[in-house]
Amino acid sequence: IMDPYVPPEGDARLTSLSRDGLKQQMQKLRQTAASQLAYGEFGEKGGICGGGREKFVVGEKRKGICGKRGGICVFNKQKLHSLVTERCYPDMVRGNRYRTIRWGFVESLEPPRVVHVRCESVLSRGNLYGQVTVRMHSRQTLAIYDRFGRLMYGGEEIPKDVLEYVVFERYLVNPYGTWRMHGKIIPEWAPPKDPIIKTVMIPGPAPDPSQERE
Repeated sequence: IMDPYVPPEGDARLTSLSRDGLKQQMQKLRQTAASQLAYGEFGEKGGICGGGREKFVVGEKRKGICGKRGGICVFNKQKLHSLVTERCYPDMVRGNRYRTIRWGFVESLEPPRVVHVRCESVLSRGNLYGQVTVRMHSRQTLAIYDRFGRLMYGGEEIPKDVLEYVVFERYLVNPYGTWRMHGKIIPEWAPPKDPIIKTVMIPGPAPDPSQERE
């Protein structure tokens, strides 16, 4: 991720402003100035400059990716590769084998918005890649079951407020390129996730060696 975005401390939460929060506010001002310079590069390559309209389009596309990710139990490798980058793909599928994932989008608490823009050349000048960080505040449901159908994490009937900073990437040289999910930024002040409930197979009764078995 190019120059990762530093989310302000306590974003979407009522917390007091600490010394670290003041430092992050100064960092945010510097990042905003760099984002404005990157907008010019995007405009030349047909990126996201469009009177603010493209910002909402990028956010709506993230919802579409979430919808596809919600159906990851019906695995479609080719479709997932078209929605996420090569860096993001292993993170999406790691640990999902033999598990059932039930994900649902309930509602959007705030409109998605672009908070960070970067544009850099890779390997050679003119080989431009663009990255945008989209802030998304929504309500979702997530339940993960093991291969025996037992609940390991979350619950389908318990919606939770989720604040995400999702990074999208696009190869700007290709005029037909699309924005793909590249990763997520997890701030240091984010609350820890609920632990995953470990499940094991219940052993059956010990066989009696004196009895015949088929």
